[in-house]
Amino acid sequence: MTLITTDINLASEMLKNEDVIGMPTETVYGLAGNIYSEKAIKKIYEIKKRPFINPLIVHIKSLECLNKVAINVSESALKLANTFWPGPLTLILDKHSSIPDLITAGKNTVAVRIPNHPVALALLEIVNFPLAAPSANPFGCISPTSAKHVAEYFNDEISIVLEGGNCQKGIESTIIGFRNKQPILYRHGSISVQEIEAVVGKLEILTKNDSAPEAPGMLSKHYAPITETFLTNDVIEFIKKSPHKKIGLLLFKQEIDNQKIIHQEVLSKSGDLKEAASNLYAALHRLDKLNLDIIIAEQFPDIGLGKTINDRLERATKR
Repeated sequence: MTLITTDINLASEMLKNEDVIGMPTETVYGLAGNIYSEKAIKKIYEIKKRPFINPLIVHIKSLECLNKVAINVSESALKLANTFWPGPLTLILDKHSSIPDLITAGKNTVAVRIPNHPVALALLEIVNFPLAAPSANPFGCISPTSAKHVAEYFNDEISIVLEGGNCQKGIESTIIGFRNKQPILYRHGSISVQEIEAVVGKLEILTKNDSAPEAPGMLSKHYAPITETFLTNDVIEFIKKSPHKKIGLLLFKQEIDNQKIIHQEVLSKSGDLKEAASNLYAALHRLDKLNLDIIIAEQFPDIGLGKTINDRLERATKR
C-alpha cells in the first residue's frame, strides 16, 4: 500500500536507491526519479504507461545548476528563467551530453524547470541530482493535485508519496522553446501567453504533435476523465440534448438551475481564472467518481489562463 508521508529523508533515500516516489510541486504532483538512473526512468514510463516518444521534464534546484543539464542557453531563455524561476515555466533547451536519451525521447533538447514548492526544493537540495517528474497519473488521465490522488492511482506501484498539500497552481507548467531564436509556445500552462510575451515578445504557437512531440503535453488526447466528457459554449442547450442521462457539470462562475443535474462543480464564484485553474483537476476527479453518464464542461473565456483551461478541456474531451 502506498504511504503518504512528510518524511523527506525517507524520500531522498529511495531516490538515491534508484526508486520512484510521488513528489509535490506547485503545478501538479509528479512521479520523481533520478534522471541519471535508467532503472528509475524506465519505471516512471512503465507505471505511467507513457509512450517513450514523450519526453520528460528535468527539475533542478537552482539556476546555477542549469549548465549541468543544458548548453547554448540564449539571452531570451535566461530572461524567462530569471523572471519566472522558481515557478511553473519549463524551457526547452539544447541538452548537455550527460542527459540520457531516455529522458529526452532521443531528442537533442531537454525540458527544464525549477519548481516553486518548498518540499520539492528541499528534496532537490538533499538528493543533489536533478529529478524527472512527469505528472503522477496514468498516461492520459486527470492530473493529480493532491497526495491522495497519487496514492489512489498507484497504490502498491510506488511505495511513498511525499505530502505537500494541495497544489497551489493546479495546472501544469507553461512550456517554451526556441527555433532560430524565435520563442515558441509548446504547451499552455500556469503562466499565460501575455505574461511570457511581456518578457520575450510575440510567441509562435505550436501546441499539438501526436507523432513526435517536441515537449511534454503536446498529444491531442490527455488529462481525461474516465467518464465521457463534452466541452460546450452552451451548457443549457447541451443538457436538453441529453435526456435520461446522469449529468455532472463543470462550470466557471455559477451553478445552473436544473433539477436533473446530479452534481455541479463551480471553479470560481468570483470569476477568477487563476482560482479556476487551481481547482480544475480536483473538480474533475470528484466528478469522475460519481458514476455519471456524462460530464458537461463549460467553455471558458479565451483569455489569459482561460486559454490554458480550454486547452486542457479540449484534450480531455477529445474522443
